[in-house]
Amino acid sequence: MQSSAKIAPSRHQAGSDIAERVAHLDWPALEADLDAFGCATTGPLLTTAECADLAGQYKTDRLFRSRIVMARHGFGRGEYKYYAYPLPDLVTGLRTALYPRLAPIANRWDVALGRGGDYPAEHRRFLDCCHAAAQTRPTPLLLNYGAGDYNCLHQDLYGDLFFPLQVAFLLSAPDEDFTGGAFVLTEQRPRMQSRAEVVPLVQGEGVIFAVNQRPVTGTKGAYRVTMRHGVSRLRTGHRLTLGIIFHDAA
Repeated sequence: MQSSAKIAPSRHQAGSDIAERVAHLDWPALEADLDAFGCATTGPLLTTAECADLAGQYKTDRLFRSRIVMARHGFGRGEYKYYAYPLPDLVTGLRTALYPRLAPIANRWDVALGRGGDYPAEHRRFLDCCHAAAQTRPTPLLLNYGAGDYNCLHQDLYGDLFFPLQVAFLLSAPDEDFTGGAFVLTEQRPRMQSRAEVVPLVQGEGVIFAVNQRPVTGTKGAYRVTMRHGVSRLRTGHRLTLGIIFHDAA
């Protein structure tokens, strides 16, 4: 039964609700796509109201620790803002719920690449590791694009310690709020030409993707490929995206 009263959920309620949605995703299929392509899409995970609420936060400066104008740094065109702690409940809920589902994949990839494979099972424990390494600044962000804006291919590392997967959620409606502006991944393979992957998204949908490198199985075992991501030029309109990055920044 629905109520007309607009009651904001508590931190526990918001976290529990998003945790339930994350738990009901088809994780075997997502893992198979991540292994095959370096990315996987969740389908609509956030509601239209949640997308609007997150997008509306962009104008509330007290929620953020910094604002980056991409053209000033050669990153592209458009801008983005990094959230400050404490994060909004929904952002915390997404980080907390998604991380333990991705940690086993991250550990398996790490072992295949000849590394430790020791990411902890809970996000709070991983953040403790980040903070012990002097990486204490939160990295979830909102990205804001207008007509003609784009994001150059890049990686979101921020320090020596990083989690090898991240998630971007499209908050705007394609073909209604904007045209163009596709999410793009490139994969640089050893002794081969790079491969591009264009990922169409609907409003509220997330794309999970490799931050830096991922293993690919070849005839002689696993080898590493380097991944970068970006956004193609917006033709018209306005596009906002929520980025969920699991490591904190130095």
